[in-house]
Amino acid sequence: QVQLVESGGGLVQAGGSLRLSCAASGRTLSSYAMGWFRQAPGKEREFVATISWNGDTTYYVDSVKGRFTISRDHAKNTVYLQMNSLKPEDTAVYYCNADWDYTGTYSTDYWGQGTQVTVSS
Repeated sequence: QVQLVESGGGLVQAGGSLRLSCAASGRTLSSYAMGWFRQAPGKEREFVATISWNGDTTYYVDSVKGRFTISRDHAKNTVYLQMNSLKPEDTAVYYCNADWDYTGTYSTDYWGQGTQVTVSS
């Protein structure tokens, strides 16, 4: 079974930066669009950013545009989320997933453990 592992979270002050990583074991990510998602306490999981299979196209939710950058390194089979100018509203558990079935729904149950991002005022 494929395992997705998110890392790089932590506790930072508002205005700080973090870089999250998403790596997979047992399956290559190179043929799939990838997405980052987050879930805050009491809220549903929400979309944050996505990158096409070849890295040519990216999309971000409005609340993170200009602050977050998604990228990928096929040689390392890893996807990144660079987060700058962090705000307390960014506090959440961050997850990655792949568009395994090419539907754009990210509905396959291959979520990792997530990585906690906490931004203090």
